[in-house]
Formats: sequence, C-alpha cells, structure tokens
Amino acid sequence: MTEFWLISAPGEKTCQQTWDMMMAATTLTNNLSTNHKFSIPDLKVGTLDVLVGLSDELAKLDSFVESVVKKVAQYMADVLEDSRDKVQENLLANGVDLVTYITRFQWDMAKYPIKQSLKNIAEIISKQVTQIDNDLKTRASAYNNLKGNLQNLERKNAGSLLTRSLADIVKKEDFVLDSEYLITLLVVVPKIAYNDWHKMYETLAEMVVPRSSHLLFEDNDSGLFSVTLFMKAIDDFKHKARENKFTVRDFRYNEEEMKADKEEMTRLSTDKKKQFGPLVRWLKVNFSEAFITWIHIKALRVFVESVLRYGLPVNFQAMLLQPSKKTVKKLREVLNDLYKHLDSSAASIIDSAMDIPGLNLSQQEYYPYVYYKIDCNLLDFKV
Repeated sequence: MTEFWLISAPGEKTCQQTWDMMMAATTLTNNLSTNHKFSIPDLKVGTLDVLVGLSDELAKLDSFVESVVKKVAQYMADVLEDSRDKVQENLLANGVDLVTYITRFQWDMAKYPIKQSLKNIAEIISKQVTQIDNDLKTRASAYNNLKGNLQNLERKNAGSLLTRSLADIVKKEDFVLDSEYLITLLVVVPKIAYNDWHKMYETLAEMVVPRSSHLLFEDNDSGLFSVTLFMKAIDDFKHKARENKFTVRDFRYNEEEMKADKEEMTRLSTDKKKQFGPLVRWLKVNFSEAFITWIHIKALRVFVESVLRYGLPVNFQAMLLQPSKKTVKKLREVLNDLYKHLDSSAASIIDSAMDIPGLNLSQQEYYPYVYYKIDCNLLDFKV
C-alpha cells in the first residue's frame, strides 16, 4: 500500500516512551504496520488564537497543494504518452522515490526557516505552489495546443479515402493541368463497385475522356480513381456519380498548398519534440517541489493540531505508520485502544460509529490522537 498514517501522541515521561509504546502495540506481536519516527523541528508556537485560525487555513492549503501535486503527476503521465510505465520513475522528491522521502523526512531549514512564524511559513508555501499551478496552466495550454494542431493534421492524413487528405497520395502526373477545357477529378469508388465504375464512368456525363480513369490508391474499403472530362460537364458528372454511390472528392492539385501543409506538419512535429524535453524536466522539478511542500504542510498540521490538543509546553511524538490492506481495520482498533484516554468523546464517537451501520465518518475523520493520511498513489491509472 502507498498509504501512510501520520499521527502524533503526547510524550509520556519522554517522547521515546511514546514511540516505544506505539511500536509495542503495533509490531511486537501482530506486525500491523511499518513505522518511522517523523521529525518535526521546534517551530514557533505563537498565540492560541493564531493557531486556531491557522488550523483551518492549513486544512485548505493541504487540499490545494495535494490537488496541484496530482495535477502535475497526471500531466506528466499525459505528456509521456507511450511510456506511461516510466512515469513513476520520474515522480521523485529531492531525487528519491516518494516513500523514501516521506519515511526519511527532514524539515528544509533553508526554504522554511523555523525562526519565522507558522503563518509566514504557510504563506511562503502558498505562494510557491500557486506559482507552480499558474505555470502549469500556461505550459500545459501551449503544449496541448501544439499537440492538438499536430493531431488534427495527422488525422487528415489518415482514415477513410472519403475524408482523408489526398496530398500525399496523388502526383502531378495524375492530373491534366493548365488546360482551358479539361479537368481531372478524383472519385472514391467502393471496392465492390469497381466493375460498375469501369462499365459506366465514360457515360456518367457527356464529354468524359475515354479510357482516362486510373486507380491511384486503395484502402480496405475503397479505391481512388482519376477521371478526365470537359469542365462544362462537371456538375452533370457529379450528380450522376452520386446517384451511383461514387463520391467525387473536392480536390484541386495545388503544389504550393500541398507543400505548405507538409511544411506545417514538419514544423509542428519539430516544435513538439523541442518542447517535450524541457517540459518533462520542468514537470519533474516542480512535481518534486510541490510534493516536498505538501509533506511540509502535513508536518505543520501535525504540529499545530498537537499543540491545540495536547497543550503547552510542546511535548509530542510524531509517527509515520504504513499499514497493509489487511491490517487497516485492526490497526485502527489497536490505536484507538492505545490512545482512547486522550479524548473520551472521540472514543465514544468511534464506538458508536462501529455500532451504527451506514454512518460514514470519513468526511471528517476524528480520532483521539492527531491523524492525517498521506496517499502516494497520485495517478488515475495503475502504473
């Protein structure tokens, strides 16, 4: 499982004692989770009023930063297209995989100096992640436009003969050009109607040049035939062709236009390749930045909530637990038993919730100990 539980409990005589008791309850006999100490520095506490307000602000900031982390991860998957299996190896924090970063978390003193107030640190994080979010929108929009234009051109060069571009199929010698009276038309004929076409194309209108039809290209369903006739017979020929399920394509041979289309496709393809490398690098760097700030917010939330719940002086142990799917329910029960003395009201809510079917507490998970979930599965698809 990529899910972690970041919890805290008040220090007993020492914080080490709190850690030892939790380890004994969760690993000694039953191996319910893999546990790590979570290091939080001595942050500035400030006043109680500020902490209460900050608690709400941090909850909103947590949701916002998580959404940006997921957006950057998901866009990385979109950009890497064919190599989605490589997405996970690009989603790193400080050059290491996410689980390693979380389990060995160290507060970044340079970015978030602990001499600053908690409110200031939260504002630094908010500005930083808002900038990443705005930059992502700008970069994604530019790359998506380029990719969309290229896909539209590629779509024109693929698909059925009834709709696809014919520029890369026909040659100059397939047409009668620069004639005052004659014109070459291109007609899509279903394969099952080839015999009908050969029998009747010369009689679909007056002034069709005999034996002027040639098969230029075939796909699975149809063939593309050329036919030459006098210009004054075009409307009559088109009408009769339609009646016989032959489709005249609206195409005029124009070397300049065809050349321009090919050049545009080459330009877009080159631009996409040029932007791809820098974009992936930007996504890697900014995913790392966003993820790191997200875990710092979790640390801030644990600190603020622990002070609000357990009081001053600051004395609590933050702990990171990684349960397995099979042990989630049992681990929750063990932790509730271990810490129910901290908040009897929370314990009674949990007990009653277990008795009442259909009561869902997941909207606002509350336990007698401080608890925040960190889920490292950030993508919609399974990598």
